[in-house]
Amino acid sequence: MTATRRILLALAFAALLARPAQAEGEPAREDPRARWEKLTPEERQELRERYEEWKALPQDEKALLRERQERLRAMSPERRADVQRNWRAFRDLPQRERQEILERFARWREMPPERRAQMRAAFREILRAPPHERRRYLENLRRWREMSPAERERAREQWRQRGDRRQR
Repeated sequence: MTATRRILLALAFAALLARPAQAEGEPAREDPRARWEKLTPEERQELRERYEEWKALPQDEKALLRERQERLRAMSPERRADVQRNWRAFRDLPQRERQEILERFARWREMPPERRAQMRAAFREILRAPPHERRRYLENLRRWREMSPAERERAREQWRQRGDRRQR
């Protein structure tokens, strides 16, 4: 099973199982049998398939998924709703876009912590910038992404030269 498939399975399984933790004084949760009976045949089949995939996972991956599920359950209802809304939005993206996001996320995780901190700080700065500066930044980013690697290298060199001239 590929890493992408495992991530998607983990997210899907967590989303299927996620529900608010029962608070003191709340009525008991609905009986699992009653919940099963309310599922459509398609939902039951999907759950059966997910269960078969779950059974096939190694124990260490199951433990990791259980830990993530508990983390999801421990979230506030608002945060949990955000996570579930983001998951649905991700799931509804075309496969190509989902793959790009997963690849970017993998690159992010491989970055040194210092670089991630720099990027977070730059992102916060962009969010705090006035709208016209944000638009200019996004336009520059769009142009950068459209450049070939050679064009990017030329642009970097020009930028370095400008910086050298300013320091004189």
